[in-house]
Amino acid sequence: MSDDVEWVDEEAGPVVRPYAVTGGRTRASCSSFDLLSMAVATGAPVSPGASLGSEHRRLLNLVRRARPIVEIASDAELPVGVIKVLLGDLLDQGLILVRSPLPAASVPPESLLRELISGLRAL
Repeated sequence: MSDDVEWVDEEAGPVVRPYAVTGGRTRASCSSFDLLSMAVATGAPVSPGASLGSEHRRLLNLVRRARPIVEIASDAELPVGVIKVLLGDLLDQGLILVRSPLPAASVPPESLLRELISGLRAL
């Protein structure tokens, strides 16, 4: 049986459980995935020996442009945990890049805010 067969029932939706899609794995090979991390395909060719299932190939199509992990999960209609495992496989094979979200800007000191307010009032 081919890996490219989609296991979908017209009325019930997907009939393969998420643990079957990930081969029973519950964690990605790397822990750098955050819900807001951005994933994008590298454009590297898939090696002939790569064991990519239909879900892996579908994710490669979804990340042709940089997208957050949570958006990929929504569009793929799979749980975020499953997406993280599958993206981890693609990352291990060099087929995607993942960038962590930028840290939130720090809050300016209160003294600077007070000076700003005083300056605005002076106008």
